[in-house]
Amino acid sequence: MTQTHSDPSDELQTREPIVSVRHLETTFSTKLGPFRAVNNISYDIYRGETLGIVGESGCGKSVTSFSLMQLIESPGRVSGGQVFLRNRDLLKLSEKEMESVRGGEMAMIFQEPMTALNPVLTIGQQIDEQVLRHKKCSQKEAKARSIEMLSLVGIPSPADRYNAYPHQLSGGMRQRAMIAMALSCDPVFLIADEPTTALDVTIQAQILELIQNLQEKFHMSVQFITHDLGVISEVSDRVLVMYGGQMCETADTQELFNNPRHPYTAALISSRPQFGSKVHRLQTIEGSVPAPHELPKGCPFFNRCPRALAECQHERPPIVNFGPGHDVACFNPL
Repeated sequence: MTQTHSDPSDELQTREPIVSVRHLETTFSTKLGPFRAVNNISYDIYRGETLGIVGESGCGKSVTSFSLMQLIESPGRVSGGQVFLRNRDLLKLSEKEMESVRGGEMAMIFQEPMTALNPVLTIGQQIDEQVLRHKKCSQKEAKARSIEMLSLVGIPSPADRYNAYPHQLSGGMRQRAMIAMALSCDPVFLIADEPTTALDVTIQAQILELIQNLQEKFHMSVQFITHDLGVISEVSDRVLVMYGGQMCETADTQELFNNPRHPYTAALISSRPQFGSKVHRLQTIEGSVPAPHELPKGCPFFNRCPRALAECQHERPPIVNFGPGHDVACFNPL
């Protein structure tokens, strides 16, 4: 698979970001009290760029994406921050205004298409609905656009598949249909939330290549969510590493893998299988992720970190810069 590359970090800083997230906080109310699933996250995504967000399950990756789309349901709520899409703060929009943005300027590919697609409507009806909502066109034109998109994402016999129900398609075909729906109205920003998790390796590679090819064709900005570092290394221009709802490290993809500075990032990279002639025991990260109400006030990785200092438990780590676009939240970086 060929990786696409955006401009270097120093050039990116001279351009306006398509997406700008500032101090985003998302809070959930529980019987044990409120907890922040997303805790003061900030980042930018530029035109044509892919930002990969990576971390263990429960670290806040998907909640971040749902917060951007304003799809957080009770008992959760976006409790602070700003989310700018082309200089417009989405968190200040009404639900009706957001409905014109979702599926139009920004779209999302969900992790499991069987739960995201409506089982009682055909694939064509669902894409038509999206097109009719966001583009001024007739039903006939919407159908033509839907079939065109099904063809574009590599679905065979698209005119026939247009009339198929989700359960009549394979997992890979359903995911392709989801991608067709997401791109049907030419979004400038696409969120892909672990779009290959439930697929086998061969189909996964096809879907990743498809997303990259379509991104290049439409010059979209992409936020790619995954727990798989191998996938991140293939598709991302830059990476943001999350743990316990907070940002640990962000850097250019190559820089992150070659020169990780946060102990958690380094541990994640070291735990990947190493291919070669020798068989190595996989490295593990000692301990387990604390329950949300047990997270320390300071660094969420404190109880598992081999480099932890006393202040790590009680104080939020400072952001340390190691060069253009390479920021680390740590008292004792590598």
